[in-house]
Amino acid sequence: MRLSDGPAVKLALHPAPGLAVCIVAAHAAAAACLWLLLPGYLGGALAALVLALGVVVAWDRALLRATASVRGLVLGAGDAAFLLLRDGRRIAATVRKGRLVSRLCVTLAVRAPGRRSLMVTPGMLDPESFRILRLWALWGRVPGQAAVASRQLPY
Repeated sequence: MRLSDGPAVKLALHPAPGLAVCIVAAHAAAAACLWLLLPGYLGGALAALVLALGVVVAWDRALLRATASVRGLVLGAGDAAFLLLRDGRRIAATVRKGRLVSRLCVTLAVRAPGRRSLMVTPGMLDPESFRILRLWALWGRVPGQAAVASRQLPY
């Protein structure tokens, strides 16, 4: 994968404690439902596992504390990107169709080893970087890339 088609933009992600609380709260609600539906040891064990899963997901995806957590993005032309992991690795990724872009979050379906999706909230980036990410997710371009056709049309 090449990012040499134009200037690349590097975005550094920051932990999002609010998102972590939401993830754990959603998993706690699911655990409570399981415990109510399946009373006894089995329901309690399943509820504990679901709650533990929520804590692990929040640790990895929102607090960015796991070794394989995405701590940064390098955006290039089109669907090309690199994921910068906490342990220092740089993984080439392709962003597939199925992107969700709103003022509250950007969700990218990525094709990369160990990842299927990446969700970025405004608290994870400064406002200008979040705007750049939203534009890139919508149009596949970063600031500084030429937006004109490769050959000018005649009048």
